[in-house]
Amino acid sequence: MGEDGSVTSAPQRPDGPTPTPRLIATDLDGTLLRDDKSVSLRTVAALAAAEEAGIEVFFVTGRPARWMDVVSDHVHGHGLAICANGAAVVDLHAGREFVQVRSLPRATALTVVETLRAAAPGTSFAVEMTTGINYEPLYPPFFQDPGAHVATAEKLLEEEADDTAAPVLKLLAHHAELAPDEFLALARSAAGAYASITRSSPTALLEISGLGVSKASTLELCCAERGISPAEVVAFGDMPNDVEMLRWAGASYAMGNAHPDVIAAASGRTVANNEDGVAVVIERILAERAAHQG
Repeated sequence: MGEDGSVTSAPQRPDGPTPTPRLIATDLDGTLLRDDKSVSLRTVAALAAAEEAGIEVFFVTGRPARWMDVVSDHVHGHGLAICANGAAVVDLHAGREFVQVRSLPRATALTVVETLRAAAPGTSFAVEMTTGINYEPLYPPFFQDPGAHVATAEKLLEEEADDTAAPVLKLLAHHAELAPDEFLALARSAAGAYASITRSSPTALLEISGLGVSKASTLELCCAERGISPAEVVAFGDMPNDVEMLRWAGASYAMGNAHPDVIAAASGRTVANNEDGVAVVIERILAERAAHQG
């Protein structure tokens, strides 16, 4: 679920365009958060300064709503966060209430399970719903979710499959032997016609959402509601689940610890998450804005 990335030893100087944005969209794990999952004092100050300057900040993450405690105190104004790779918009000011849900149809999820079992034998699954996560016996358990129900994906998806059933936010697929990028490529080839497939973990753990659902597409919807164009957005990320968002935004930054696909997608580069790479860019944007206004 988390977007962990390895940290490079030599930091890069942030580069790329720094327009005067109306919205900053940032990933969390491996991006805004340090590796110990903390938000540094420098980053807290930068986020507050951006909001003070009238720039909205959106946290856009693969995390489920229940794992947003790490940044809940740092959501200002609107209070919204985009969770589960775009499958949910959550109001962190209102007890993590779901404002919008873009679910993965259960029938589609069952098709993906069947397809991946055939294409990559040994794959185990978890099902993330609005009510929490449940997973198969062979799936690596989440220490954050000790109360999860354990059953086959087929059983989890078919149970209560009616109008009262909790929406499925995403399907997770884990493989103990395949390399992460190899597993992603295989899954997209086999099941990419049915759903959006990405990854954010350093392990072979895939995240599967409804077709067309991504951080980028949900961020685009949120921006459209506010009359904000892509050119007015600055985005930050480090893993493949950030790629579409970084391509969509007018200016985007790959972290110093980013996956190669992220570096290729972004228009700029900043230093690693442990070196406050997001804060570095925000500080520069605000300094340039102040100089221009002065």
